[in-house]
Amino acid sequence: MLSDFEKFAIEKEDILKNNLAKLDSLLIAFSGGVDSTYLSAVAVEVLGERCALVISDTPSLPRDELRDAQELAKQYNWKLYVIKTREFDDPRYLKNDRDRCYYCKSILFEEMKKFAKDNGFSNMACGMTADDTLDSTRVGHKAIREFGVLTPLADVGLVKSEIRYLSKLRGLPTAEKPSFACLSSRVPKGVEITLDILKKIEEGEKILKSLGFKQYRVRHHNELARIEVEPSDFCKFFDSDLRNQIVARFKEIGYKYITIDIEGYRSGSTA
Repeated sequence: MLSDFEKFAIEKEDILKNNLAKLDSLLIAFSGGVDSTYLSAVAVEVLGERCALVISDTPSLPRDELRDAQELAKQYNWKLYVIKTREFDDPRYLKNDRDRCYYCKSILFEEMKKFAKDNGFSNMACGMTADDTLDSTRVGHKAIREFGVLTPLADVGLVKSEIRYLSKLRGLPTAEKPSFACLSSRVPKGVEITLDILKKIEEGEKILKSLGFKQYRVRHHNELARIEVEPSDFCKFFDSDLRNQIVARFKEIGYKYITIDIEGYRSGSTA
């Protein structure tokens, strides 16, 4: 017997399908994360060849994430196109002020708009959820409105927990995938973003991933790397061999000081 949570989630998916069916065609901003993967699965089921995905090849997206997203789309025979965005040519983005995400999304959606026009897609969408609409720090929402990007998941009230549940029903490998944000989000506001900084962060997070951590962040503070993991993983650092390995490998990539944040992983903690 289904719980109320499960019933409501399934009902929302039915409404989502009905809404998508009204569209002539759809181009989805795809990242390979939980939300955009679920939206893509439902949209392709409903629209078939009238739906395609695009992903941005940008230095702020780790190479592992790009490769995994491409492999996922290939696994499900989704039409995925890789586009180049030029946010690193925009000094406003590199300045890294509170509107960085707005500039980034605007550049992405501008490229998507061109692609959609050239390839006959009448609508654009992203994987924004109902949870996201409540987060006042997400300045990228302004770009979503300005470019008329559809938000099918948010429109039917789907929240992250429901999307994970529905993804699991569909057998999507992203159902339990940890949350991810672009590498630039690890750099404190006001600190100029450079390719060298993002490379250090990416290498640091690859180290943590290789050591078995699932949810993690490397927050960049000049010579200091502030590591966030789930509190349940704190005990791993009592292993002197693992701890020494992390210290040695982080110093190899250029960090002088390596710290563990005892508040644990949390979204948006880079001030």
